[in-house]
Amino acid sequence: MDDFFIRALLGGIGIAVAAGPLGCIVVWRRMAYFGAALSHSALLGIALGFVLGISMEIGILVFCLIFATVLSLLERQKLLASDTLLGILAHGSLALGLITITSMEQLRIDLNAYLFGDVLAITHQDLYLIYALAILILGGLAVIWRPLLSATVQEDLAAVEGVPVERVRFIFVLMMACVIAIGMKIVGVLLIVSLLIIPPATARHIARTPERMAIIAAVLGGISVIGGLSASLQWDIPTGPAIVVVATLLFALVVAVRARG
Repeated sequence: MDDFFIRALLGGIGIAVAAGPLGCIVVWRRMAYFGAALSHSALLGIALGFVLGISMEIGILVFCLIFATVLSLLERQKLLASDTLLGILAHGSLALGLITITSMEQLRIDLNAYLFGDVLAITHQDLYLIYALAILILGGLAVIWRPLLSATVQEDLAAVEGVPVERVRFIFVLMMACVIAIGMKIVGVLLIVSLLIIPPATARHIARTPERMAIIAAVLGGISVIGGLSASLQWDIPTGPAIVVVATLLFALVVAVRARG
């Protein structure tokens, strides 16, 4: 196989393995809209990277982390309902990012690649970043897994039992920001949340324990990447959307089998 396809395969699997277990918590805590807000903010990270003279991937990562921090602080103020606040920030940051990028004449990028992904353009440096962050995310998730589960099931009870709920949630949000920042290369701003949602939602119909669900979600994410890349190569269709379609088909298949059983 061509070298670019191998890099795309390795990069996609690296993202899927990190996104699967993290996405289980997203599904349990019903934070899909939170993930969408984070992903929409990433376009401003592109402009930030250009202004600071750093790589766009690092710029996206830094801005996503800043955005996640600001979002968490604003949610604590209880000024607006969470979904309203997320809607304002998500669409406002996406619009501002698009305007900023298109108004910077010296910045020449393929906007479609950031909106819908460009997995076939993954470089060796991208692979290093993807796997370094994936290892960091999975390691951190293993450390806070039990407290995070407790806070997810019953937040007030977890706080009474001594779980640092706010700190654990903040760490989890930062992990989400990392996955979204590095996952943009795979499926883009508009589709990255699908990798956090669809494989875990599918795994939920199969697994009986949280740990098995996390493992199955990672496996299903990897299968989606392999299937989407193969379909893209075979039929010359956009890679990011193809990955999401395969993940959706797997979900539909599992739901149909469960309904029959």
